Amino acid sequence: MIRDTSGQDAYLAAPSAWRNKKLMIWIGLSIAAVSVAVLLLSAWGGSSRSVNLTRLKIAQVSRGTLVRDLAVNGRLVAAVSPTLYASAPSTVSLKVQAGDTVKKGQIVAELESPDLSNQLKREQSSYEQLEAEVARQHIVARKQKLLARRDADQAEIERVAAERTFQRIEAAGGAGVIAKLDFMKAKDTLKSAEIRAKHAEQATSLEIEDVDLVLKTKLSQLQQQRLVRDNAQRRVDELKLQAPVDGLVGTLSASNRSVVAANTALMTLVDLSQLEVELEIPESYVADLGIGMNVEITINGVNTLGKLSAISPEVVKNQVLARVRFSGEQPVGLRQSQRVSARLLIEEKPNVLMLPRGPFVENEGGRFVYIVEAGVARRQAFKMGATSVTAVEVQAGLKLGDQVVIAGSELFENALSVTLNGG
Repeated sequence: MIRDTSGQDAYLAAPSAWRNKKLMIWIGLSIAAVSVAVLLLSAWGGSSRSVNLTRLKIAQVSRGTLVRDLAVNGRLVAAVSPTLYASAPSTVSLKVQAGDTVKKGQIVAELESPDLSNQLKREQSSYEQLEAEVARQHIVARKQKLLARRDADQAEIERVAAERTFQRIEAAGGAGVIAKLDFMKAKDTLKSAEIRAKHAEQATSLEIEDVDLVLKTKLSQLQQQRLVRDNAQRRVDELKLQAPVDGLVGTLSASNRSVVAANTALMTLVDLSQLEVELEIPESYVADLGIGMNVEITINGVNTLGKLSAISPEVVKNQVLARVRFSGEQPVGLRQSQRVSARLLIEEKPNVLMLPRGPFVENEGGRFVYIVEAGVARRQAFKMGATSVTAVEVQAGLKLGDQVVIAGSELFENALSVTLNGG
């Protein structure tokens, strides 16, 4: 006969109320733990990376006045840097070497030009010839004036003699002693003598004017030849090149005893007493610049002020050169081509949201930042406005008081969110 399972059955008593209550508490705690675990897992699941907080730099969005500026590099250049040229085809004899100190008026090179030397001699000879002709013309003029005056005086003497003869005949004719025919003849003789005297006087005046004009013409020719001679002398004098300023020899463009053509650059002088700063400015900022803009220059760790004095109209490799002139006394100990840094003060923007500047400007292109909330850095799009050396303007995407990662965000590798640990 097959046995049943009745022998294995056991009697179970009904659970008490306290035991049911304990079971419900345990179930509730389990559900809460699972919820917390789910939240933590959700946070960890949304974060693709984990970065130590000590490797980051975090700053807070604040409100204040943004001084819009631009930091650029530059170098010291001479404000006065004349270049000396050959005035004619010649052979160069250099009197200085590159780097030598020179004084204003010092001869730095001599040019040998036979053509100019010969031209000066020809012009000098022509001048001396004209000078002799002018001296001769002075003598001729005096002689001709004397002859003209002699003829006029002779005619006057003849007039006076004819007048006296007429007076005697006129007196005798009244007494009936002289025939009427002789009286008329004496009268005609007097009239003729007066006419000759009058014409002789006029001829003398014309002769004097003529010789004066001839002499004046000769003097004008002499003056013209003097100018030609002086110009030839000036060109010969220019063969001795003199330093126009105190300074030093910057570069030599020709070697000693070389033959050069006219207008060939020979050397450049540098006046170290008048230096300016030449800045390399990105072309995107040129529209914001203006002559007279204040510039803060840092040289050997010392700050000094200057003003923008010139902006080049040419763009070279996406940069524009600008000149800055020192305000007040020039700092001592400056050197040609010395590298400096400068800060151009463009404008001030009061009462704007600001964020300290950091690598995020370049790394994220100024379009994204990471906001820190509850130990998690979350990627956030934002709009950047004006920038300065130390801060940037926040136009949209962030609010006052937001904690933003300004350095170290390159560790996030563009993740949407990153868990931050340590600190």
